Amino acid sequence: MNIGIIGAGAAGLAAALDFAGQGHKVDVFESAPFLGGQASTFPVNGVPLERGYHHLFRSDAAIISLIEELGLGDRLRWINSNVGYYANGRLWPFTSPADLLRFRPLPFADRIRLGLFTLRLQRRKEWASLEGATAMEWLREHAGRNACETIFEPMLRGKFGRHHDQITMAWIWNKFALRTASRGDGLIGKFRERLAYPMGSFGEIFDVLADRIRSLGGDVRISSAVRQIIVEDGRVRGLEVSVEGGEPERRDYDQVLATVPSFILPRLVANLPDSYLAKLTDKVYLSAVLVILQLKRALSPHYWTYVGDRSLPFLGIIEHTNFIPAEHYGGAHLVYLTNYLERGDRFYEMSGEELYREYLPHLRKINPSFDESWVENYHHHKVDAAQPIVTRGYSASIPDHRAPVPGLYLANTTQIYPEDRGTNYSVRMGRRVAAMMMEDAHG
Repeated sequence: MNIGIIGAGAAGLAAALDFAGQGHKVDVFESAPFLGGQASTFPVNGVPLERGYHHLFRSDAAIISLIEELGLGDRLRWINSNVGYYANGRLWPFTSPADLLRFRPLPFADRIRLGLFTLRLQRRKEWASLEGATAMEWLREHAGRNACETIFEPMLRGKFGRHHDQITMAWIWNKFALRTASRGDGLIGKFRERLAYPMGSFGEIFDVLADRIRSLGGDVRISSAVRQIIVEDGRVRGLEVSVEGGEPERRDYDQVLATVPSFILPRLVANLPDSYLAKLTDKVYLSAVLVILQLKRALSPHYWTYVGDRSLPFLGIIEHTNFIPAEHYGGAHLVYLTNYLERGDRFYEMSGEELYREYLPHLRKINPSFDESWVENYHHHKVDAAQPIVTRGYSASIPDHRAPVPGLYLANTTQIYPEDRGTNYSVRMGRRVAAMMMEDAHG
């Protein structure tokens, strides 16, 4: 077969590897000037760093298997995680049960209740019955009003903005299940989350993956925008694509896999049935907006800090160099200040300079010693369509991977549910859809 793939993120490249490995001719077209989509990198002191913070969980079997397959398994480093929570004007350690017992923003009885609730939710295997309830209403009933208002509501407001009270409880369940799967063994290990990072960056994984596809006879092109999915006689026939910025040209394909956001697909192919179109156009995405600080010294003692005080203008603080040492980046301490925003939000519209200036005064709340002289540089990145909004009954609105045009398939983050977006699930989905496409072709 001759396969065309739109998008060189984790799903598109993973699918392309399997097609090429089975002897099919495959071309991958990426409109951006880089590989990796949301896990793409840029240089900091000559070392690649992800535009958006990334790590792996112990349960991320699909991407860990791919990394091993590419011969990069020795690049993975497993490291103990470290979590903080900012509330009531100070930074609280929030990693262990002992930290929860000392978390004074909650009354003591509510700390005990929250700990027991967390254990029950971590052990829960079934999620389908949860998707009919919103996280807010379910948490208020089962974790208690104080825990909901102090912990969960600020986090949901920060993550989903005006949509915070519409999010299904199944999404929260997955977060707890994922954290549980990433804890170690033994009495101490079960309370300690271990995460992994590929020391060559996620960018190295995608570079090696693209090279492997090429070595198997496939092609991967960046700065190559697909203009149209060509449909003739009721089925897919090819793509119209501007390869590396050139004039649009037709490329013929037996099958096409689109890994674009749902709202993009109707722009590429006309006359989709209303029932399928509705499952594409009803999806709402938020954009990830990040300011990455290069500091002379550490801002906090934690890798991951949730900001529970919504008077601070960012959702989270991910201090990457409390995970991977600053020495790896030429001594720079790297801190992500992250938000998920709708296009049109005033913070989304701000320039990097404006957003940096907006955030700067609040860093002294995290560390009273902080001074702007610590800042050596900063970077500003926007990743559009980063976070789908998953509402009650979401599973009924997921579009099928098989689009209602023979030969056309869709694989994107709206179809990963109940898991959340992530490179692991994108790799898993890409390979599953590739298998589906090959099965359909031979069926």
